[in-house]
Amino acid sequence: MSLAVLYSRALAGIQAPLVTVETHIANGLPSFTIVGLPDTEVKESKDRVRAALQNAQFKIPAQRITVNLAPADLPKESGRFDLPIALGILAATGQIPSDKLDQYEWAGELALTGELRPIHGALAMTYNASQSGRSFVLPQQNAAEAALVNKATIYAAKSLLQICAHLSGHESLPVYQNPAANDMDTSGSTYPDLDEVKGQTHAKRALEIAAAGGHSLLMIGPPGTGKSMLAARFPGILPPMTEAEALESAAIQSLSHGHFNIENWKKRPFRSPHHTASGIALVGGGSYPRPGEISLAMHGVLFLDELAEFDRKVLEVLREPLESGKITISRAARQAEFPAQFQLIAAMNPCPCGYLGHPSGKCHCTPDQIARYRGRISGPLLDRIDMQIEVPAVPQQELMKQQTTGEKSSTIRQRVEKAHQLQLNRQGKTNSRLSVKEIDRFCALDDASENLLKQAISRLNLSARAYHRILKVARTIADLAGIKKINNQHIAEAIQYRRLDRQSNNQASSL
Repeated sequence: MSLAVLYSRALAGIQAPLVTVETHIANGLPSFTIVGLPDTEVKESKDRVRAALQNAQFKIPAQRITVNLAPADLPKESGRFDLPIALGILAATGQIPSDKLDQYEWAGELALTGELRPIHGALAMTYNASQSGRSFVLPQQNAAEAALVNKATIYAAKSLLQICAHLSGHESLPVYQNPAANDMDTSGSTYPDLDEVKGQTHAKRALEIAAAGGHSLLMIGPPGTGKSMLAARFPGILPPMTEAEALESAAIQSLSHGHFNIENWKKRPFRSPHHTASGIALVGGGSYPRPGEISLAMHGVLFLDELAEFDRKVLEVLREPLESGKITISRAARQAEFPAQFQLIAAMNPCPCGYLGHPSGKCHCTPDQIARYRGRISGPLLDRIDMQIEVPAVPQQELMKQQTTGEKSSTIRQRVEKAHQLQLNRQGKTNSRLSVKEIDRFCALDDASENLLKQAISRLNLSARAYHRILKVARTIADLAGIKKINNQHIAEAIQYRRLDRQSNNQASSL
């Protein structure tokens, strides 16, 4: 047989479209041609494949070899096509049986010795392969992450010779089993505990509400008040990840890092980029688009410390994903869409020196300096942040206590899980994801709370977006209390978490 057909996968965003690898051997001058929009890495595959076959003691036909990667209009990149190309040559020349090739999908980069090297995006490719009903053969190093896909049949191989022996019936590859994922600790105990943070009862309450409803949060306070400590402990009070959330998060990390670390299975990611990060680092990009920080924080936390030190243009890229939960990256040749359902936790100082409102009175910043400093963050972006709180300096007496009396993360997490499950049972999503129609349905107010909210809108000049965010936060506060209907106490507390709206109104009144 001079023609062999195998199946593999390309990567387009988080999707892994099917690629048919067709290998044809024809008479003519010896040549090796790869067609189908291959990138440089794929074009170089012919040299790796030739050396790997020779070192594995297979014959390279002195004929015209043509490899077609279909569909022809889908860009192909990376060395994952080495394995199916090598097997296609062996099957087309009759050196291995070809009757079982269509039962599998193949991916793996070949070393010159014939050993298999790991690839990136194995989790996304395995998920799509399992949907097609075919088994997936890939390098041993990628097997653990690929086996996270339920009902997927995984064969892990160390070398090209192992695979050829399997196809020839000499030595079968065992189906890979990965029991380690079921034994991972996902209780949140691996994170630092909130009881280590002294004082800051108000901030801890805000973190609990944010965790229960999936709300974004901005903490404003002088240096050394515990903002970064609070943020680092926030993932420890989040509700556990579902199987679907864990798989989606792991698939994105597989695309970026080359492979997913099995120890992070069902652990919510915590991403904390430096304030010098570029817009592309946050949203993703490249000629072959890769996910950025907002996608790598999928179903987890994106912590932006020193928010006002970020470039304003960089921060503006957050506006779309905060609303839609996804990001679309467009390039001249292609377009890729990545999910971006992250939870934003940000921290900033109140002024350039950082000590505005500090008991020491060290701040000497002028009103113009403070206004310019805060102007680095646009009003539309601040309006999209659900909760804005002040984190003041901890009193000396509280700081010097030998033992803390605060609640442990495990206790807070239990309340968060209960409120989170209540939201899922009622509406199938967290309160932060409610649409306008759903807000009208699930956030109905009584007369007293409605009058209070009207007064707040009038006095604080709240936008329609801020109005809806107050209602969603109030709904979460009511859920934590186990109350079905929002009352004026819930509305009053939700308004208190719009600190910048209140402050802007006070500044306007003083002019």
